Amino acid sequence: MAEKKKPLKFEEALKRLETLVEEMESGRMSLEQTLSAFEECRELGKFCRDTLNEVQKRIEVLMKTENGIEPVPFEKK
Repeated sequence: MAEKKKPLKFEEALKRLETLVEEMESGRMSLEQTLSAFEECRELGKFCRDTLNEVQKRIEVLMKTENGIEPVPFEKK
């Protein structure tokens, strides 16, 4: 079995996840390939989730004020 490396960047992991999902949805993969891709998707999903949770914690620390954390609405461009 090939060695699986943890992606170095969130963006790379997300792009790989998107690619795997597209490949699985295409229906051109064998059952074994699909299972392997699904396992990789689970790992990538966990990595992305963990990364986003860590970023959220870091943002909360940066936003702390004497009154606690004050939510700031996200403005879409």
